[in-house]
Amino acid sequence: MATYKTAEVAAMIGVHPNTVRLYEKMKLIPKPERLSNGYRVFTDFHIWQCKLIRLAFQVEVLQNGLRKKIVRMVTVSAAGEFDTAIILTEEYLKQLRQERRNAEEAIKIVKQLLSGGAQENSHNLKRKDVSNLLDISMDTLRNWEMNGLLTVKRKNNGYRVYTDEDIQRLKIIRSLRCANYSLEAIRRLLQQLSKNPNTDIRVALNTPKQTEDIISVCDRLIISLSDAETNAKFLLEMLQEMKILFS
Repeated sequence: MATYKTAEVAAMIGVHPNTVRLYEKMKLIPKPERLSNGYRVFTDFHIWQCKLIRLAFQVEVLQNGLRKKIVRMVTVSAAGEFDTAIILTEEYLKQLRQERRNAEEAIKIVKQLLSGGAQENSHNLKRKDVSNLLDISMDTLRNWEMNGLLTVKRKNNGYRVYTDEDIQRLKIIRSLRCANYSLEAIRRLLQQLSKNPNTDIRVALNTPKQTEDIISVCDRLIISLSDAETNAKFLLEMLQEMKILFS
C-alpha cells in the first residue's frame, strides 16, 4: 500500500500542507497514523478524500443549509460510510435543483410585475399552508413579517390570510435571501415597488456590496447553483469509486 507525507499530499492536490492539517483537524479526512518520529502517514484513501473535499467546496453555496449538508457528506465519507455519503449527496443535488427552480420562478414573477401583468387571487391561505407550499419554516415567515418584508391581512377571527400577491412576494424574498441579500435591502426594494411599480430596481437594491437588480442577482444564483449541480454529479461518481476501492 502506498503511503505519503503531508507535503506530498499537499503537492498532489494543490494546497498548502497546513490545509491538509486543517482537513484533519476538521475531521474532513481520516486521522492518519503517525510514525515514531511523529510524522503523519497518509494513504490513497486520504488522497481521494482530499480531492473530494476540493470538489465539494469548489462552488460556495451557503443558502438553506446546503453548505452544512455538503460538510456532513464529506465528514461521513471520511469515516468510510460511503452509502450514507451517497444518499446525502443525492439529497444535496435534489435541493440544488429546487433552489434553481425557485430562482427561475422569481425572475418570471419580477418580469410579470414590471410588465404590469394582472394577478389573479385564487389563494387565501393560512401561515401553516404557506409554510408547506413554499417550504419555508413558520419561524422564517414570522421573521420576514416582523422585519417589514410583507404585511399580511387578517380575518375577523384574527387569523392571517395570504393572498396570491403575498405568495409571489414571498417567492421573490426567498430567492433574494438565497442570494444572500440582507433583509433591509429586500425590504427597501419591496417598499419602493409597492409605492411605484416603475421604481428603479437597481437603485432600490443598492447596498454597499451589491448593486445588481433582482433579475441579475437570480441569474447569478442560477449559474452558481448549476455549477454546484455539475460538481455534485462528479461527487456521486467519486463516492461510488471510493466505495469500491476503500470499503
